[in-house]
Amino acid sequence: MATEPGTERAPRAYQAACPNCGAAVEFRSAASAFAVCSFCRSTVVREGDALRKIGESAELFDDHSPLQLGAGGNHQGAAFTLVGRLQYRYPGGTWNEWHALFDNGKSGWLSEDNGRYVLTFDAPLEGAAPSADRLRVSAREVVNGQPWVVASITQATLIAAQGELPFAPHVKEAFTVADLRSTRGEVASLDYSNTLDVKWAVGRSVNLADLAMTGLSGGSGGIAEKKIKARSIECPSCGASLNVKLSTTQSIVCHQCHAVVDVSQGVGGDLQHYAQVNAVEPQIALGRVGNLALGGTDNNPKDVNGKLIQWMVVGYVERCEVATSADDEQVFWREYLLYNRIEGFLFLVDAQDGWSWTRPVTGVPDGSGDALKFEGATYRKLYTYEGKITYVLGEFYWQLRRDETTLNTDYEGTGPHFDRRLNREQTSGSGTQEVTWSGGRTLSAEAVIKAFKLGDALGEGQRLALERDATPTMASSSLLFKILLWSFIIIVVLMVFRCGGSSDCSSQLNTYGEASNEYQRCVASNRGGYRTSGGSFGGYSSGGGHK
Repeated sequence: MATEPGTERAPRAYQAACPNCGAAVEFRSAASAFAVCSFCRSTVVREGDALRKIGESAELFDDHSPLQLGAGGNHQGAAFTLVGRLQYRYPGGTWNEWHALFDNGKSGWLSEDNGRYVLTFDAPLEGAAPSADRLRVSAREVVNGQPWVVASITQATLIAAQGELPFAPHVKEAFTVADLRSTRGEVASLDYSNTLDVKWAVGRSVNLADLAMTGLSGGSGGIAEKKIKARSIECPSCGASLNVKLSTTQSIVCHQCHAVVDVSQGVGGDLQHYAQVNAVEPQIALGRVGNLALGGTDNNPKDVNGKLIQWMVVGYVERCEVATSADDEQVFWREYLLYNRIEGFLFLVDAQDGWSWTRPVTGVPDGSGDALKFEGATYRKLYTYEGKITYVLGEFYWQLRRDETTLNTDYEGTGPHFDRRLNREQTSGSGTQEVTWSGGRTLSAEAVIKAFKLGDALGEGQRLALERDATPTMASSSLLFKILLWSFIIIVVLMVFRCGGSSDCSSQLNTYGEASNEYQRCVASNRGGYRTSGGSFGGYSSGGGHK
């Protein structure tokens, strides 16, 4: 029998006993008909003043998300509370969709989006939805009279549910979900879990800070990594203890043996992993924190004290361009994965011509081919190339696969927007096809050194290696260029070995050692290079719109 809400309870709240275990199950909205018992995980349907069990939800995968039931926020002047959660699994890992119930009775979904968040609202479909079988990544589709571009197609399964929901969750049933994006900066999804009633939702990217979120797990501000209770696992390669700290981590690298461990399917049972050859340590150490100014008018989020927010280095990646012929020069760059608990993730790119930052964007550029327009800026195409990750350290919010390659295209801004960058990356794998767009700006080496307070910690050679603000007109005979080239030649050769390129120095290395004159003379005679114009700006398979 239902209990009447007391004076301390909102008028619309409704509570009844779980028919399976007797625990209290609460409905905050009179319009809601389904919920999951927090005690026994029974899925119940509301029928008048009683509840009826219709199924059972699996246990949630503990992902240490900062979001939790009861957390609240404000969107465009309307307050909301997170009252339910759906947890999905796809070939790259898991993602959450949080049921946001607004005070005005409206429902929305706060979902994970490429390491950030997107707030979407269910909408009616005008006419039939496009068939899932005909969808193709990058293809244009018209839905509800508006043009969209298909960003990803994924085979997913609902694995668990929690709290109050607007529909009955059907767990363990695989289905297709497609994410679409528009030149209007919108993201949308087509959910084919019920082919007779395809769900359509539309929304935009949001920041937790802009939503003024309260009641977050572990607090609502700052970096907060130190406050997060880590998930401890054992490295399947060497047995070392690994602490998974970030809420969205799908892959972690062992600090002892440098094996890459896949934790995307949970931390219980056998963990997939692969070994990798050790490389030169990153110049910005993992765990270092910096107040990085990103440039522009709206790219410098502040904390509650009005200071630039802090970014922590949580991952490090070395990448190369896959050579298409024996005559191609090897091209390399390095990227640091930065994290802020409220803002999400950011990539700091270290390439031969300098530094840049980038992060995935919600919409898609307008245009095609060599010229694009995005957020008021015009871009020109630079390169199209195949990229490959060769070495990693730290934690990552996507699943790392050995020897996986991506097709990338780099663009740079023109005119007054010359410092802006765009990257398109296309990936494909078992159960997932995706195109991810990332955007950002160039940075000066001095800004990076200042942000992470590297000046006192760097030797002269290390500082020169960081200060690579080369320009396209820089003479190759300049003294600085020669110093920088020699500073990085060892790293380049190590990358060549891992990237599948060939080297004639292997015998000298094996016979005389890395520090020998014989090996160093051989290295000097080999060609090497770094991609110019900031490298691959983003360039990661980050899991699509809700992943």
